[in-house]
Amino acid sequence: MAVRKPGLIALFDVDGTLTAPRKATTLKMVEFMQNLRKVITVGVVGGSDLVKISEQLGNSVINDYDFVFSENGLVAHKDGKLIGTQSLKTHLGEEKLKEFISFTLHYLADLDIPIKRGTFIEFRSGMLNVSPIGRNCSQEERDGFEKYDKIHNIRSKMVSVLREKFAHFNLTFSIGGQISFDVFPEGWDKTYCLRYLDDFKEIHFFGDKTYKGGNDHEIYESERTVGHTVISPDDTLQQCTTLFLTN
Repeated sequence: MAVRKPGLIALFDVDGTLTAPRKATTLKMVEFMQNLRKVITVGVVGGSDLVKISEQLGNSVINDYDFVFSENGLVAHKDGKLIGTQSLKTHLGEEKLKEFISFTLHYLADLDIPIKRGTFIEFRSGMLNVSPIGRNCSQEERDGFEKYDKIHNIRSKMVSVLREKFAHFNLTFSIGGQISFDVFPEGWDKTYCLRYLDDFKEIHFFGDKTYKGGNDHEIYESERTVGHTVISPDDTLQQCTTLFLTN
């Protein structure tokens, strides 16, 4: 029977790393992670809330991985148990939240893009998720917006405006997935989860949006991690096999 390597953990982004964007995991990936977990400690760190991560990785996700960090680790689970939470509402206060949300909604109302749907701002425990097209769009519409955004830079332009307008709020803006970006206080990016991993001397992180401005960038660049850029779930499997499962 395989013996776990002590002091070593592999952390994985969700979209584009363990699954196709907003799609459910495959049986191949589930079985691979079960085998990997026999050799090393494994964890997930995603920008989405636990409900959305569970939709992609399964309802038993907090038991299928040793650590599950939803909302960048602002909601943290270890061995199936909640070990920590952080609140954006408490940190910023209602007045600042209201000011930011009101300005953002005005910007979105004036934004001219091919289609708009619903749920343009999603309030989460530790962050706001802003979507110009609206999170209620279909998968086809989601794919279409992603292509449109790559040409017209809708999200990056919006982030630039908000970053300048609310510089005094000390917020971080992180573009991730296909249709949205996250907004949270400085330091509440994915490196936030590392505070729960002091027992690990070697922390590997795998993500697809490791470029500057992507929601994997800060943890990828952190001096506490060994960062790995992946281009697909299959690439994740190949890199992990080479690193951890090849004798």
